[in-house]
Amino acid sequence: MAAVAGAAKTYRRGTHRAVTPAETLARLQPLRAAFGITRVANLTGLDRTGLPVVMVCRPNARSSAVFHGKGLDLAAAKASGLMEAIETWHAEQVELPLRLASLAELARGGGEACDVDGLPRVPGSRFHPDLRLLWVEGRDLVSGAPVWLPFETVHADATLLEAPGAGCFASDTNGLASGNTLAEATSHALCEVIERDATSLWHAGGPAGQEATRLDLDTIDDADCRAALDAVRRAGLSVAAWDITTDVGVPAVQCLVTDPGGEIGHPGHGAGCHPAREIAFLRALTEAVQVRTTYILGAREDIAHEDYDPAVLDARNRQAQALMRPAVRPRDFRSLGRFLFEDFETEVAWILDRLRAAALRQAVVVDLTRPALDVAVVRVVVPGLEGSDHHAGYVPGRRARAVRRGRP
Repeated sequence: MAAVAGAAKTYRRGTHRAVTPAETLARLQPLRAAFGITRVANLTGLDRTGLPVVMVCRPNARSSAVFHGKGLDLAAAKASGLMEAIETWHAEQVELPLRLASLAELARGGGEACDVDGLPRVPGSRFHPDLRLLWVEGRDLVSGAPVWLPFETVHADATLLEAPGAGCFASDTNGLASGNTLAEATSHALCEVIERDATSLWHAGGPAGQEATRLDLDTIDDADCRAALDAVRRAGLSVAAWDITTDVGVPAVQCLVTDPGGEIGHPGHGAGCHPAREIAFLRALTEAVQVRTTYILGAREDIAHEDYDPAVLDARNRQAQALMRPAVRPRDFRSLGRFLFEDFETEVAWILDRLRAAALRQAVVVDLTRPALDVAVVRVVVPGLEGSDHHAGYVPGRRARAVRRGRP
């Protein structure tokens, strides 16, 4: 594996970090103005679970102006929300050199491009080998060699819709991550792209495949997981979870939180991926709670008026209730892997080994860190993994098409 600046893990409650959330907050607070952050609001009281959720506002953002964070305590939720807002700022304000060329021109000039055939496409993609588009240089995490990526897969600037070659590949925040160190950020980014691939493949598997992956929540053996689960249940909400781990082998969990009483209409879906199964579950559960709160608040630009239409809510709740039906033979939570590492560099190396074992040969990182601001931010792209299917423009890739062909 190519060298990744690393650090030991010193914080392990609900997540793995190089420093405590309080230390992260103390470092980020003086930088809020530099990133255009005007407000950090505690939204926990909008719902009744007691699990902390925050909102972070960046009014002049070039993508979404509202970000959310979650965690087992308020400091962790604030750090989560601030880091999400800050990493997106970096992806909106990329100051790296760009190259305008076609894939054919890159090859003739001796430049190595990523496997573009493995990148998530958009409907009606314009891409062909002679189309000139913008590229940015990254680094293969396995070999350390420079690799060119379509800039569209790296930036998050929604004002660049008319950039040369735009409209070829999915442009979102998948694989964008920040951290207290470069290796911490890289680990989180790798887990996110694996999580999005796992979620898309789980959806592609259809109802029968999904039911077979249901988890028995009574077998959860981690104290923090049990405490968070109990908090949601005490609030009168129902919880279900599924093992969505793929052939990559990094534990991944899908979670659904519903309100049987119907007081709040929108079900909460969440997903998480991490070498330690308990962290994967907590990410999924706290994200599901965060999604509920997000719809209660209704402030994000990607939430439409139609999302609150009674007919739409009824259809989504019926779909959620169908998923919540008890499984015949749920899986033991302890059957998921639990792989623990003392530092992030070793963890990244293990994840890369898992990707290679699944015939995914490239993992390209672009370092978006601004040295003057000193927040580690990266974008990781793994050609061959599925993109996020959480939007209407999702185009199934090779892995999802293979799953669909194998459905009964």
